[in-house]
Amino acid sequence: MILSKKKVLQLVKQKKIVITPFIEENLNAASIDLTLSNEFKKIKKKNKVKISEKSFNDSSLFKLIKLKEKELLELKPGELVLGRTIEKISLPDSICGWIQGRSRFARLGLIVHVSSSFIQPGVNNIQVLEIVNLSKNTLLLKPGEKICQVIFEQATGGSIEKGVFSKQTNV
Repeated sequence: MILSKKKVLQLVKQKKIVITPFIEENLNAASIDLTLSNEFKKIKKKNKVKISEKSFNDSSLFKLIKLKEKELLELKPGELVLGRTIEKISLPDSICGWIQGRSRFARLGLIVHVSSSFIQPGVNNIQVLEIVNLSKNTLLLKPGEKICQVIFEQATGGSIEKGVFSKQTNV
């Protein structure tokens, strides 16, 4: 069951869903908009990258970029960048979430998550976004922009996420 604005607001007030910072105006009928931070990671150019869960070395593959106030990030055609939300989300074991892009940006060729759209029950983290420019134009990303939305859903049976990224705090 997808949670409505009224139910999400009730759970936020009860501190069962914690969104920091919480901006009530970002709540929609059945989702909440999340905003883009100023921290990004761009993939360093390499000829070959071994795909392996066990040997994944974040620092050797990515370059950290922190934008200054009013600075924009250029995303060239076909380019991928990791970004993150400003908001940190904490969920109980009975609630999960789905990250969705926003139509206004998708129409420009911007994808905000390549494959990791699911937010596990029990998480306490920021949301990392795999942002890709599918257009033929360079797109300018603006920190503070409402970049994506989260849809919350009831999860039955009770299970808490204990994965590698369940308490992630940076991009």
